[in-house]
Amino acid sequence: MYKRTSSRDRSSTFDVEETTVTKLFERSLSLVLVFLLALVQNGTEVENTNPSWKLSFPHVLVATLSSFLFGYHLGVVNEPLESISLDLGFNGNTLAEGLVVSMCLGGAFIGSTLSGWIADGVGRRRAFQLCALPMIIGASISATTRNLIGMLLGRFVVGTGMGLGPTVAALYVTEVSPPFVRGTYGAFIQIATCLGLMGSLLIGIPVKEIAGWWRICFWVSIVPAAILCLAMVFCAESPHWLYKKGRTAEAEAEFEKLLGGSHVKSSLAELSKLDRGDDGDIVKFEELLYGRHFRASTAAAAAAEPSLLSLSFIFLLGICYSHVPFAVVFIGSTLFALQQLSGINAIFYFSSSVFKSAGLSSGLANVFVGIANLSGSVVAMVLMDKLGRKALLQWSFFSMAVSMAIQVAASSSYIPGSAALYLSVGGMLMFVLTFALGAGPVPSLLLPEIFPSRIRAKAMAVCMSVHWVINFFVGLLFLRLLEQLGPQLLYSIFGTFCLMAVAFVKRNVVETKGKSLQEIEIALLPQE
Repeated sequence: MYKRTSSRDRSSTFDVEETTVTKLFERSLSLVLVFLLALVQNGTEVENTNPSWKLSFPHVLVATLSSFLFGYHLGVVNEPLESISLDLGFNGNTLAEGLVVSMCLGGAFIGSTLSGWIADGVGRRRAFQLCALPMIIGASISATTRNLIGMLLGRFVVGTGMGLGPTVAALYVTEVSPPFVRGTYGAFIQIATCLGLMGSLLIGIPVKEIAGWWRICFWVSIVPAAILCLAMVFCAESPHWLYKKGRTAEAEAEFEKLLGGSHVKSSLAELSKLDRGDDGDIVKFEELLYGRHFRASTAAAAAAEPSLLSLSFIFLLGICYSHVPFAVVFIGSTLFALQQLSGINAIFYFSSSVFKSAGLSSGLANVFVGIANLSGSVVAMVLMDKLGRKALLQWSFFSMAVSMAIQVAASSSYIPGSAALYLSVGGMLMFVLTFALGAGPVPSLLLPEIFPSRIRAKAMAVCMSVHWVINFFVGLLFLRLLEQLGPQLLYSIFGTFCLMAVAFVKRNVVETKGKSLQEIEIALLPQE
């Protein structure tokens, strides 16, 4: 989450920031259009073997509205926070301001925890509509409130939708996308989140000039939420969910809508290879831990045991999710934990201060960070189905570690002031860019691919809950750790977590590029 600092009140700054953001959106749209044209050309070369990507593309676009809303609500209070505090009577109360910013995290944890049961219980389409509903209600409460309690309530209600959305979006996009573009479509989720963050920045620019504009910022978010709720009526339901529920005829109809008639039989045949429903045989921990997925054929690997902390954590998960296979949930939870422990939110938080030292306003700081984030996400979209998930993850985390090393060097007393400033800004932008190349978008795409179909939604709920818990504690402890440890040691710790992530990915993550979900599941499970 971006830190908000006071920006200059001069009209020239306002014009520069507005022009910069406008150009950014124009260039971003151009990049996406160029990529889509390339995708069309590529699709003509493989149309004899692969279904047309055009059939599933509109459904994926509608689904990513939930990610846009997720990003928008993450950033919607950053710029207007001072105006909100003045109008609602808590100006100068840092605790109240912090609660307004972070209250959505509590709601998001609840939403993500329940997301697995909701997605499996009512289906993916209905889950999207249930995601949009609290965003509409919560935004309305925040836009009309006259006191702090109403604002906190609105943010909490919105947070439940924010927690539900990412899980359902990852599930839906994974299950409706053709294998050869599933990685590309998965990257749309991250791009939509970036656009949502930048959209909240764009909407918030006039807040210094127009009294009460912060209420408009909340009202605006109702439009995409309503579109998501209504458009889902016309979108396809996940054929995987329908088949799991025994509704084979409906699954066949949705496959035809998403892939075309010529690919329906082959898709259903792949689904039929796997157990239907939630009453299938439970996958044993040993079968996954020592199967092909982990390549634990050596004595050393077989003797390796998780740490006490890991065992305690998984034990707690097992209490709530007794039917979730241990190994894949451990991988997913660890990936999301390492993603947050890499320091990405700390970098976002500290970015405004660093750019302010360079003479730039907080608004422009957010624009530059947003450009790096969006650019990396667009590149990841292009590379996801070319280089693969595992390679992007490894290079992303390694490059993030290098970026942290640059930050450590910039904090050294041996580096002159001007050079340290350039290193700090450059390292920060490099960190955000390389995060968006892999560590940002890949986990939410990879995990639905490797989870068996019968536990996919609940396993994603576990992993997203871990994401929100780690996110909360990193945000809570960052400033205190920065004060007590100093930037050099703290950034060194973040860099160490990035290197740990490289080693973890190399050992435990399997490549899923170009494979159907059924092929991945069959490959990961032991053969009878």
